[in-house]
Amino acid sequence: MSKADQYLQAGTRDNTRRSYRAAVEHFEVTWGGFLPATGDGIVRYLAEYADQHTINTLKQRLAALAQWHITQGFPDPTKTPAVRQMIKGIRALHPTQEKQATPLLLQHLEQAVQWLEQEAAQAAARQDLEGLLRCRRDIALVLIGFWRGFRGDELSRLQVEHTQAQAGVGITFYLPHSKGDRQHRGTSFRTPALKKLCPVQAYINWITVAGIVQGPVFRKLDRWGRLADDGINANSLIPLLRRIFNRAGVAGDLYTSHSLRRGFATWASANGWDIKALMTYVGWKDMKSAMRYIDTADSFGELAMGQALITLAPSSAQVMPVVETTA
Repeated sequence: MSKADQYLQAGTRDNTRRSYRAAVEHFEVTWGGFLPATGDGIVRYLAEYADQHTINTLKQRLAALAQWHITQGFPDPTKTPAVRQMIKGIRALHPTQEKQATPLLLQHLEQAVQWLEQEAAQAAARQDLEGLLRCRRDIALVLIGFWRGFRGDELSRLQVEHTQAQAGVGITFYLPHSKGDRQHRGTSFRTPALKKLCPVQAYINWITVAGIVQGPVFRKLDRWGRLADDGINANSLIPLLRRIFNRAGVAGDLYTSHSLRRGFATWASANGWDIKALMTYVGWKDMKSAMRYIDTADSFGELAMGQALITLAPSSAQVMPVVETTA
C-alpha cells in the first residue's frame, strides 16, 4: 500500500469501511447486481429487499454504493428522482418504529456498582487477583460509560496514555477521532470527581490494580487474571454489561452498551440540564441527535430529588455532575 493510500484509508473509520464493503458485496454477490449501477438498477435492488430490511439498513447500503461510484469516478445512481421516490414509498408501505436502547436507570447503576464493590472486597480478602481485576474493570467501565456518555466503540478505544486522572478533581479522556469528529481533529472529554459513584476513582482503582501504564484502558481478562494486550471489542460490550447487571440482580437483558449513553442523557435532562449544555458535554452536533437519546418519561428526576443523591448546576457550557452523599 502506498503512502497516499494509507492516508486515504485512514480518512475513513474502520467500522464504516467494513460496513460499506459488506453492502457493496451484498449488491454484487447476493443480489447479482452490476457495477457501475444505474438508477433503475438501484430501484430494482431496493424493491427486492424493501420488505426484508429496515429503511436504515437500505439507506446505509445506498450510502455505500454512492461512495463506491464517487471514488471510482462514476455518476452517483442513488441520487436519481426514482430512487428518492422509492425510499419515500418504502417508508409509506413499511413504517417501522425506530429501536432505541433502554436508558440505564440510576438506581440500577448504583445497585450494580454496590454489588461489584462487595465482590471486589471479597476477592481481595481471599487474594483472588482475577476476581479483583474483573470487578475493578467492570466498575470503571460502567461508571465512565454512564457519566461520560460514551458510545461502545469510544469505551473500547480509550488509551491510558491519552487519559489524565486526578483523584478528587477530575479526569480527561482524549480520543484522536470519534463519530462526531469528521475532520479527525481529536476531542477531549472531561468529567469531574464525584462524591459517590465516582468515575475518576474507579479509573484510578482499575489501572492501579491492573498495573496498566499504556495501551487500551479496557481489556479482556482470562480465567487466570491475565490481561489481553488489545482493547476490548466494542461488540463484546453488550454481553459483558448484561452479565454484570444480571449478576447484580438487575434486569440486565434490557440494556445494551448504548443504554449507558442514553441513560445519562435522560437523567441529565430530567435534572435540569440545558439541552445545549448537554449537547456540548456529550458531543452531539445537532438537536435531532440529542433528542433521540432523551426519554423524558423516565423517573430519574424524582429519584434524584427523593434520595438527595445528585445535584446539578447546568449554568455553564461545560456542565459537570456533582454528587452528594445520602448519609
